[in-house]
Amino acid sequence: MREKYNREILDLIRSIQNIDFIKPEDIPNIDLYMDQVTTFMEKELASSKRHEDDKILTKTMINNYTKNDLLPAPVKKKYSRDHLYILAFIYYFKSILSINDIKTILDPLTSQFFDTDKTSELDIIYKEVYNMCKSEVSSISQDISSKADKADNAFENFTDNDDDKEFLQFFALICTLIFDVYLKKNLIENLIDDYASRHPVTDAKNKKQAKKKQDKE
Repeated sequence: MREKYNREILDLIRSIQNIDFIKPEDIPNIDLYMDQVTTFMEKELASSKRHEDDKILTKTMINNYTKNDLLPAPVKKKYSRDHLYILAFIYYFKSILSINDIKTILDPLTSQFFDTDKTSELDIIYKEVYNMCKSEVSSISQDISSKADKADNAFENFTDNDDDKEFLQFFALICTLIFDVYLKKNLIENLIDDYASRHPVTDAKNKKQAKKKQDKE
């Protein structure tokens, strides 16, 4: 039974490598209406759902992102590739970060690189970040496997009850993973706070105005 359980854990770890990402080449080259945007996101990120009836993105979410200045407003009710890039970032960020932190990160992107009227600089940015993140999947899987091995060797002499031992080893793995996320989340928040303290919001707005002026010239 324990061997079967361990195989199940390993299968779950390997499944990380099959989680869907929004590939740059899959983002449509045409502008989309809101219904088309939600359908696209639902299709591209289906494997990341925890439950079958979970919603990846809804109209209400999109409207709230725009209302909270995370996502620029659509042009004539249509969303460009740049909108989809920003929505992808929001999707990945929202399970870890607060709305305010996401806004701090995205403000420079939407202020300096978002432009629905010409070839997007966000296209280059998204591809670069996508490739960096994709290259990390294998090492992350290996790190989790290492943590699972350590947890599997924990509590060996604590109890002779196999069910209790299995639970405690499962609990040890969960705690180890959570501590890893806790440390990284803490670091991310400190990095964001440090950036925000050195780059007031007005800086992004001024850069956006200067960029628009430069483009007109």
